[in-house]
Amino acid sequence: MQYTKTLSKIDAGAGTAVALGYFDGVHIGHRAVLGEAVRYAGEHGLVPAVFTFSLPDVGGFKGARILSSEEKRRRIASLGIGAMMRPPFESFATLSPEQFVDDVLVGLLGARAVFCGPNFTFGKDKAGNVDVLRRLCAERGIAADIVPITEYKGGRVSSTRIRKALAEGDIAEVNAMLGEDYAIEFPIRRGAGLGHTLGFPTINQVYPAGMLVPRSGVYITEVTLPDGSRHPGATGLGSRPTVSDDICHVTCETFLPGFSGDVYGETARVRFVRWLWPTEKYENLAALTAMVHRAAGEALAEFGRA
Repeated sequence: MQYTKTLSKIDAGAGTAVALGYFDGVHIGHRAVLGEAVRYAGEHGLVPAVFTFSLPDVGGFKGARILSSEEKRRRIASLGIGAMMRPPFESFATLSPEQFVDDVLVGLLGARAVFCGPNFTFGKDKAGNVDVLRRLCAERGIAADIVPITEYKGGRVSSTRIRKALAEGDIAEVNAMLGEDYAIEFPIRRGAGLGHTLGFPTINQVYPAGMLVPRSGVYITEVTLPDGSRHPGATGLGSRPTVSDDICHVTCETFLPGFSGDVYGETARVRFVRWLWPTEKYENLAALTAMVHRAAGEALAEFGRA
């Protein structure tokens, strides 16, 4: 997939069919828009493309990110998109709707068709909506398709709804709305080594600034290590009240029962399958150890390895 993080010309050949949006989460509603772009491109000999944008790690108007930038890029590419432009929002925020269509969609992307949801806005001060997009595109011979809202269990699928489900630890609902299981892929850092001392060494990862951290607690996960091997995991997410009074220090620690190896400095992918129970302060380290092994047993049973 061609990928650029600036406003720069895409090698589009005969032109592109462009999906427009922020696409945080790449959820099933986003996938409907992306899928229409891919379908149309295939039928008309065009390159299926995406125009999206980046925001500051902290303070962006879209809220905390559901997926890392690399995860978002991977998921979009997996859907058959051939080109993706992701410039900083401020690099085009002052363009009028007409300038956005002429300079970006036509000039840089070679758009022959565009696709978006009904709530899409563009141009300085959100001056453009889907009606403006249709008009401007029609004047330039570009097809414009507004893809209907996707619903799940009687409600509109949105990034806001997914963030709420993540905050509640409702991973089943999150995964259903995402269309692909929620996952993180961060470097493995050295921790304090307490887990190793207690008999359950963990891989430790840290959420980067600006990413939404799901509900604290213990999760069943599946971990893919750099060598491609997959392992059931018991992941503790949040502060560690049994061993630390610092409630602001959030960690993501995963115990892989039966695994031994040095993977520090490598990157692991952690796929979240089910929330088990909340974080709590145990009376002693023995009780904490028992809980971790109970969670590990749940993970092994989940994947049929118990």
